[in-house]
Amino acid sequence: MFVGVARYVLQIPGARSLKDRRQVVKSLKERLRARLGLSVAEVGDIERYQVATLGLAVVGRNSGLCRETLAKVTQMVGTAKDSILADCRTEIIAFGAAGKGLKEGLETLDLTELGAAEVSYPDGETE
Repeated sequence: MFVGVARYVLQIPGARSLKDRRQVVKSLKERLRARLGLSVAEVGDIERYQVATLGLAVVGRNSGLCRETLAKVTQMVGTAKDSILADCRTEIIAFGAAGKGLKEGLETLDLTELGAAEVSYPDGETE
């Protein structure tokens, strides 16, 4: 499993009030969530009219999927109207060796001991 995280700093030159700023940020957050299905939140100082910082995360089965999604986010944020992308930092984090081998997770449990008669997996295998 891999997690892609990013921080985007936006300049919002047209914002003359917090209301203007919130409108731009809210619109961008909603578009990112709807189109790319990721988690996004405003993480920076919310009192500055013309600057906003967004943090986001995406989870994937491989690092390539996370990189691809973050590249799409960067493209969307960079071309958003009413804001200018001032800074961007991204990181891909692997859980376990190369994203495999998580320890102590549900997938390592013997589910028959928990009362599950049979466990089926998406590829058709059963236990």
